[in-house]
Amino acid sequence: MSLIDSHCHIDAPEFDADRAEVMARARAAGVRALIAPAVCAAAWPQLQAVAKAHEDIHPAYGLHPMYLAQHRPEHLALLREWIERERPCAVGECGLDHFVEGLDPQTQRELLLGQLRLAREFDLPVILHARRAVDEVTALLRRIGGLRGVVHSFSGSHQQAEALCGLGFMLGFGGPVTYARAQRLRALVAWLPIEHLLLETDAPDQPDAAIRGQRNEPARLADIARTVAELRQQSPEDLARHTAANARRLFALAV
Repeated sequence: MSLIDSHCHIDAPEFDADRAEVMARARAAGVRALIAPAVCAAAWPQLQAVAKAHEDIHPAYGLHPMYLAQHRPEHLALLREWIERERPCAVGECGLDHFVEGLDPQTQRELLLGQLRLAREFDLPVILHARRAVDEVTALLRRIGGLRGVVHSFSGSHQQAEALCGLGFMLGFGGPVTYARAQRLRALVAWLPIEHLLLETDAPDQPDAAIRGQRNEPARLADIARTVAELRQQSPEDLARHTAANARRLFALAV
């Protein structure tokens, strides 16, 4: 299989001790490229350095809603400078999170709108986090218009998926789909039109069922691909080919 991990935090400190070995295992498992979205301005230089050390890591820069306490209004202007200078593959990770308590909804919304406008201005895809906020994120995408991207680790309904697909967005799926109890999610993955499907690990988070409670890593994408392929009743190789093509098209990857 030739795979692309559409969402992996390979710059996270959990990988500082053995990042080279993690990347070697990913390549051995067939992972040809990783999309690595940053989560706050303080993390952008670290991701920049990691991506320069590994040509198969493609960085994106953004302001994640869960790190709201670290964001400042001037970070949107700084993000513009980083996009102009670094030419990332996407804007993100950004979005809305109405699950974690204490994250001001209005501040989240203002930061997301600012990043969506930057994505449209620079004609870049956007990498979205939408936890208990899929409908609101979808409404904001309609409001701004002219956008493309992915809602990563999608866990919404069939109807919400249809709405996002109608806007031309892709949906990312990873470790959660490997759990047998996730019946609604597995049914959604089986139904989703292939042109809207991306695979991801979200490493070091969201480990699949076989490594529950352990650190996740991009090499696990091969196991996720096999599970998704089984659910869709297609070969892993065919699934890998289609989802990698989707990632290449969305993120303009020459891999």
